[in-house]
Amino acid sequence: MKFYTGVLGFLKKTGDPMGAARWLTVVSPEAPDGPSCSWSRTGTRQSGPSKRALLADGIPFTSFAVENVRAEHERLQSAGVRFTQPPVEMGPVTTAVLDDTCGNLIQIAQKKR
Repeated sequence: MKFYTGVLGFLKKTGDPMGAARWLTVVSPEAPDGPSCSWSRTGTRQSGPSKRALLADGIPFTSFAVENVRAEHERLQSAGVRFTQPPVEMGPVTTAVLDDTCGNLIQIAQKKR
């Protein structure tokens, strides 16, 4: 949770206990009532192998849109974030992929203007 709020800059919206698991929901500070990202800190039997396979194959778990991938890459890298892919132009988008320290790869993406 600290990575998503302290490093990426999201706001914690909820942190609901769900038995042995805990569902966390974060939102953008610019749109606290807008889209949210939720996940469980404890996975199901199926989610563990799936999560490890995505990580091993270098596939991002999710993607977040940003205004400027290169600027966000520099900001996050200077904060100690490890990137598995630096900014790369791919047709109409520029993307970069980072390690969220929780076993997931996260892509940040910017549409060309």
